[in-house]
Amino acid sequence: MPIREEGLPFAMPTALLGAVLFLLGSWVTACALLILLIFTTAFFRDPERHFPGKEDILTSPADGRIVKVNADGDRLTISVFMSVFNVHVNRAPVCGRILGTRYNPGKFMAAWSDKASMDNEQVSIFMETSRGSIEIVLIAGLVARRIVCWALAGKSVSRGERVGLIRFGSRVDLHLPAGEAEALVAIGDRVKAGKTPVAKWKNKP
Repeated sequence: MPIREEGLPFAMPTALLGAVLFLLGSWVTACALLILLIFTTAFFRDPERHFPGKEDILTSPADGRIVKVNADGDRLTISVFMSVFNVHVNRAPVCGRILGTRYNPGKFMAAWSDKASMDNEQVSIFMETSRGSIEIVLIAGLVARRIVCWALAGKSVSRGERVGLIRFGSRVDLHLPAGEAEALVAIGDRVKAGKTPVAKWKNKP
């Protein structure tokens, strides 16, 4: 399985140091580094994902567990918590055009906490779709210390296209227009980015 190039600065030194220590006879330390190398490459894995379903389906922007499904006024929020064992490549849930991004510095609290959506360091990606504007929020967690955003203003993206990466445990909030979308998931559900349906557009009146 391919891994993201962002993982190479972590994987290459670990592999090199492990090989040197193995040749020097420090097998225990070399084995520990091998375990670390396996974890690092697994974290940065980037599998291909395809969802051949209908165009009115919105797929999950992240791998992980649903921790929030809430309709508040005119906004429907679906939140996904990613553990360190999940794939951390984030994807566009629907076809659209990137309107822009916004970076907000903040804290590094546990990402499963609801306060993380308000207080943690995060990057918002704004998209224009056929049913209005949506927002994808990449939120740093207790261990995550770097958000990588690939979304470029003005670029058209397809459903499942890669838009970002958060390193080492984090959360993604998806904000949709409540009048146009309805949730297909519940708290506790396991989802995969670009593959699991999390919402669908409502039929037009």
